[in-house]
Amino acid sequence: MQSQTERPDAVFDAPKGNWVDRLAPRASRPLLRLSRADRPIGTWLLLLPCWWGIGLAMMADGPRWFDLWIALACTIGAFVMRGAGCTWNDITDRNFDAQVARTRSRPLPSGQISLRGAYAWLIVQGLVGLVILLTLGPAAIWMGVASLVLVAIYPFAKRFTWWPQVFLGLAFNWGVMLAYAAHMGRVDAAPVVAWAGAIAWTIFYDTIYAHQDVEDDALIGVKSTARLFGDRSPRILAGFALLSVAVLAVAIALTGGNLLIAFAGLLGFGLHLLWQLRNFRPNDGGTCLRLFWSNRDAGLILALFLAVAGLL
Repeated sequence: MQSQTERPDAVFDAPKGNWVDRLAPRASRPLLRLSRADRPIGTWLLLLPCWWGIGLAMMADGPRWFDLWIALACTIGAFVMRGAGCTWNDITDRNFDAQVARTRSRPLPSGQISLRGAYAWLIVQGLVGLVILLTLGPAAIWMGVASLVLVAIYPFAKRFTWWPQVFLGLAFNWGVMLAYAAHMGRVDAAPVVAWAGAIAWTIFYDTIYAHQDVEDDALIGVKSTARLFGDRSPRILAGFALLSVAVLAVAIALTGGNLLIAFAGLLGFGLHLLWQLRNFRPNDGGTCLRLFWSNRDAGLILALFLAVAGLL
């Protein structure tokens, strides 16, 4: 295993050869690493529920040209707001991160950036996100403002609950309602139900991710569903996968759109979760990380089929 001292200008758990390490100007690398730009999976997992929301709105109301801008705005917004969320998370967790082997090479605990610099970068990213949000209409704006409460709370959840993954799901999947509101000018039952289904999905994939850190988390007193479930994780996560698919099915049905195509996409999503469960090894950190990354593909399957269903 490669240590931080062997890679002094990199984050240990970032993919080797990522674009930040290879292409970004050296002065910008600490900022981009603070935003997790070297690990785009988080941006995908924040973006995909937004795209689901657009697909559900199109199924309920038909497509509009403005949907193209909503999709692009959500893409840009997911990148900068995920970066802002990660920056805030690292500010609040800097002392914990310094005690965990996988995270002590991150920019704040390793000294690549100062605390003042991290706060400044947080403000810059937040302002960019605000500019994007202001283009999406009043309903979406209010939804975006409301999400800040969840974003602010999440980093502290692992200090007071065994279920921090629930708080992550509440925040990370808010975009399904925000994007729907940008199209419809309101929030209906379908995106709210989809939000609940997506939260179950987040508990599924983030518990898999958290299994990488169970030993370090136990030593420093950080709570997680991975620690809570322990050896029962495969069985419990099977239940959350089933719950996610079932609740998302209800959300799709509520749109009254092209259900056959949408349900085909949901079937593909569910089969991907089943594949993850069959390959899940709680004590194999490398496998857990690869399975976590694969949820981009699971979410894309559903997003693609919802988009087609909304267009037809």
